[in-house]
Amino acid sequence: MNNKWLTALGTTLALSMTASAASAETLRVVTDPSFVPFEMMDPESGEMIGFDMEIIAEVAERAGFEYNLNTMDFNGIIPALQTGNVDIAIAGITITEERQKIVDFSDPYYDSGLRILVRKDNDQVSELEDLEGKKVGTKIGSTSYDFLTANLDQDEGVTPYPGSSDMYMALMSRSIDAVFYDAPNVGYFARTKGEGKVKTVGPLYEGQQYGIALKKGSTWVGDVNKALASMKEDGTYKEIYEKWFGPMPEDQ
Repeated sequence: MNNKWLTALGTTLALSMTASAASAETLRVVTDPSFVPFEMMDPESGEMIGFDMEIIAEVAERAGFEYNLNTMDFNGIIPALQTGNVDIAIAGITITEERQKIVDFSDPYYDSGLRILVRKDNDQVSELEDLEGKKVGTKIGSTSYDFLTANLDQDEGVTPYPGSSDMYMALMSRSIDAVFYDAPNVGYFARTKGEGKVKTVGPLYEGQQYGIALKKGSTWVGDVNKALASMKEDGTYKEIYEKWFGPMPEDQ
């Protein structure tokens, strides 16, 4: 085969790959700064790490887009998508009918629920009904806050906090009696910083599913779903899941 032809072919392929890379759209992605172990700041590198961070990196590579990542308080994420200030959000966002009216969601990528957390010496709280009239911490703009206000008759003690670390600190300092929030985050705290000081009690409330949120009408929904599906098929999802949560349930 002619060497000049091979050289020309190599140049053409290189230019084609460069053009393809240059044409990859850069999307604006946002996450919550403190929803461990889904997203959190690595104090050594200063970068965001966690389950969601590895999921969105893999999804972006497979779907064919690049992205700039920023953080904001959770209660500002849906409004930012709604106004078009960001393109995609991944922050342990529960898929709800109300949210689906104003943003698009990917297929579910994580099964969750809500859980009660109390101090280890608290034997008075074991189920939701025991929270009546108590001081309960939860997160602003979360489904846990909505659940509490909808299911407690005496909800004046329900206190929404801007970050999960704030409500855990309030629990440890005895400013509140309990925390009611997403089960994986509550469980992670109980196994790490709160070990020996707090405990989870009661059943899992309101089975939920997390989805990647996109601005309404996004053309990327299909590609994101294909990426998630392929990750589950080839075992990549399981590998990421077990890195952060341990053995994956068979029905995940």
